[in-house]
Amino acid sequence: MNLIMLGPPGAGKGTQAAMLAVQLGIPHVASGDLFREALKAETELGLTAKSYMDRGELVPDEVTIAMIRERLLKSDCDKGIILDGFPRTIEQTKALTELLAEQGKTIDAALFIDASEDELVRRLSSRWTCRNCQAIYNLISNPPREKGKCDVCGGELYQRADDVPETVRNRIRVYWDQTSPLIDYYRDEGLLITIESEGGIDHVQAKILEALQSA
Repeated sequence: MNLIMLGPPGAGKGTQAAMLAVQLGIPHVASGDLFREALKAETELGLTAKSYMDRGELVPDEVTIAMIRERLLKSDCDKGIILDGFPRTIEQTKALTELLAEQGKTIDAALFIDASEDELVRRLSSRWTCRNCQAIYNLISNPPREKGKCDVCGGELYQRADDVPETVRNRIRVYWDQTSPLIDYYRDEGLLITIESEGGIDHVQAKILEALQSA
């Protein structure tokens, strides 16, 4: 089963993708992780990506797509894959379709993990970070044992500028501007499955599994 995870910041799509990968026995491939791994290993593609990033430029689609192609060719993807963070544009979507077609595969479903804007703001603006070790806490789902203090190193917790409510709302608006065409595309293809993420993590996972079984 080849799946795509979509969802605004704070919806929990990364968490759900990781859990789903265990349930289905297929790899969860987050594009951000691929970039970090390629940069750390200083692969040819990683160094190419770094050259753009160092200039403050966006990494071209062809570099991102090449990284995805390499990952899809690994044997652990033979039974399927869960893509998280890719595709982000219609152009990337079409490229992914072509990559999968080369292997005789198709996308089985695009899972859109959704939540209201107020709920997303509530979740994201509850995130605090340790100044020392950068451990991340959420006052709702993963609070520190002692208020304002890191469980790991005892450092001071602070709220990053991109986690304050107004910035969070802007991040959500940017997400919708960029991703709405993708949601429309997969809806038109009959592949979109929308899952409301209100409720506990396990409850949402159960809804995803049920939706996939019914698809």
